[in-house]
Amino acid sequence: MRCLLLSSCLVFCYLSSFAQGSIVGIVKDFEGPLQSAVVVVGNTNRATVTNEHGRFIFEDLPVGVVRLVVSFVGYKNEVVEVTVENDKTATVEVHVIPDVLGLDDVVVSASRYEQNRREAPVRVDVIGQKTLNLTQSVNLAEGLNFQPGLRVETNCQNCGFTQVRMNGLEGPYTQVLVNSRPVFSALVGVYGLEQIPVYMIDRIEVVKGGGSALYGSNAIAGTINIITKEPVLNTWEVKSNYASIDGQSNDFNHTINGAYVANDLAYGISGFASLRNRESYDANGDGFTEMVELESASVGTKFFYKPRPSTKLTLDASLIDEYRRGGNLLSLPPEYTDITEQLDHNIVMGGLNVDQILNDGIDKLSLYGSIQHTDRDSYYGGLGGSYTAQDSLLAANAYGETTDQALVSGVQWSHANGGTHAFISGVELQHNTTDDRIPGYNRIVDQQVTNLGAFIQWEWQTNDRLKLLSGVRFDQSKVSGLYELGDISRSIENKLSVLSPRFTMLYDLSQNWQFRGGYARGFRAPQAFNEDLHISSAGGEPLFVIISDGLDKETSDAFTGSFSYTQTEASNQISLVIEGFYNRLNNPFVLVNTGSQLPNGSLVEEVRNGEGAYVTGVNLELNYATQSWTYQSGFTLQQSRYVEEQVLFEPEGSAEGSTVVSDEFMRMPNHYGFFNVSYSTEKDWQFSFANVLTGPMKVPEILQSTGQMVIRNSDWFWDSTIKVAHHFHLGSKLHLEASAGVQNLWNSYQSDFQTGPTRDSDYIYGPGRPRTYFVGLKIGNRD
Repeated sequence: MRCLLLSSCLVFCYLSSFAQGSIVGIVKDFEGPLQSAVVVVGNTNRATVTNEHGRFIFEDLPVGVVRLVVSFVGYKNEVVEVTVENDKTATVEVHVIPDVLGLDDVVVSASRYEQNRREAPVRVDVIGQKTLNLTQSVNLAEGLNFQPGLRVETNCQNCGFTQVRMNGLEGPYTQVLVNSRPVFSALVGVYGLEQIPVYMIDRIEVVKGGGSALYGSNAIAGTINIITKEPVLNTWEVKSNYASIDGQSNDFNHTINGAYVANDLAYGISGFASLRNRESYDANGDGFTEMVELESASVGTKFFYKPRPSTKLTLDASLIDEYRRGGNLLSLPPEYTDITEQLDHNIVMGGLNVDQILNDGIDKLSLYGSIQHTDRDSYYGGLGGSYTAQDSLLAANAYGETTDQALVSGVQWSHANGGTHAFISGVELQHNTTDDRIPGYNRIVDQQVTNLGAFIQWEWQTNDRLKLLSGVRFDQSKVSGLYELGDISRSIENKLSVLSPRFTMLYDLSQNWQFRGGYARGFRAPQAFNEDLHISSAGGEPLFVIISDGLDKETSDAFTGSFSYTQTEASNQISLVIEGFYNRLNNPFVLVNTGSQLPNGSLVEEVRNGEGAYVTGVNLELNYATQSWTYQSGFTLQQSRYVEEQVLFEPEGSAEGSTVVSDEFMRMPNHYGFFNVSYSTEKDWQFSFANVLTGPMKVPEILQSTGQMVIRNSDWFWDSTIKVAHHFHLGSKLHLEASAGVQNLWNSYQSDFQTGPTRDSDYIYGPGRPRTYFVGLKIGNRD
């Protein structure tokens, strides 16, 4: 009898393991069925998209309760549970709600795994394609201005070097990630913000505050995570833009992109290609550029494959080729000009991810590797307004070559069962090699940085309202570098062991109000950063940066706290954020103009450790959206101070001039922000008005007559963009959009540029372009 019962149980279990059923459903919004909505079987990689009638079907599903996650661009994700019975078909109708402001976006930058934005204990801001389109942003640099606490500035008239400042800290304090990997090296960071076209970007996730506990060094101010487009739908699009800069210079942008995806989303591939050609611009008629000549081409692809529902492979690759040149006499070889900065970049980036879902979605194991390789040919120099034999010899030998490689590889495990606890841990290796040489100036930067980090994080939902997160990362960092300039030689052989903790909390004060607060510790190893790999000019001579002897690591202690209010009623949404921040810097890296000259005339700046500094302030954000109107705004009030007055300029020896000191950060306004308004009509017209405000700031200037540094106070700038677009339906699968508008409508632009070959090329501030007129045309198979 026992044998019979045992046999029956085994047979039942065997048969039930093959018991299967189906689900048929439809996805709708308040206007009717939605085509191309993505439906995923929860805790698996199995997915499909709805057809032109909004319908979908899953077959051969195991019996029991199945969780479906429905997503569509611009809508809130909906989760439904369906009971599947053996040999039966269950039906379900899913209604989705618009999410114009992206309040319920899924983000990955808060905790290195996917989370609903409202449920993440770390605040994440998102810049999506809609914002990039409405603000007429053509590259990453132009789009970053539209988040509170972020400000992109141009730092050189000769080459167009740009950097992003976050919460009052310079560019090197922000870790730029590509698909969550830190392959955006110091060299790429010099011009990379302009080299990443928006056509390869799906969204930009911004986390302000210390992030070293998850991403390693250089995340003191925060992280900017560039998520590239993943194929989801079968699409194609061709787009062209033309801009006229102040009626003088032309700027052409052309792009084509598309994607193909299997019906069951088991595999897909997307790709893009873009071309840009921008003429140089001279603001004051002195024959020298304020905006550089630019030619760039980029191509990229992203591919995924799911060999089984629990396994996903993702491969991405991109190639960027860019030529830029500034100075004067651009039609001549560089050595025959007064000043030329000419750079030719060839950048290859790629990554491979393998994600394995285990234990019915409770665990996820990820293995990843990313690489970036850059070759750069450069020219920094010229005759400097002088035509002596020595000047001609130096000009003829001012060519340089740079090779840069960054490698990131690691393994990550996450555990989240939808209950009270979630864990994440991993090990990551980062390696960067930079070799930058200009033989004519005996300039060498030969640097290797290797960082091995291990991290662990615990997220605890203590009750319905309170969520706690604690994490720590241990890094072993090794910097080996040789830095030579003329007869100056410096070296670094440094090994660091750094423990970086992070603590944050999320408390739901009510259904609409949330409080987030946290602390994080960060660090930067002593090494050459992007500013050190850029060369400007003053007095007709190149201005080089070199690391001081005994440069020590920099650390930080960052505190953040925010109150946020969100509410959604039908298609109306509102969000309000008040965020305070305080970041204390210990041994901060400070750039000091030594006032000294090498025998060949080159000027020298030195990176030193300061006594300490702090940045504190408040970010304010207000967003509101209806079915037709969208309003987004952000404003920052902050202070950036050294604890003691810091030397910015010191004449060497008995040289003429006086020492310049300040306790304020240079080029950092205490007030800045943005606001955008857009309106869409039922007849396919769209109107938008975008604004970037920049308050007064301290700007250093090297006087042409004496070489002495002085500190200037800039004015307010109001950079406005107005745009109108109309959508034409040429067929059910053919759509055309025409647009036109004006950037920097009020021509709010710097008016006191220095002139001639002896100008200080770093004396540039405010909006990156004067009044610019543009038109665009886009055609594709999607609205």
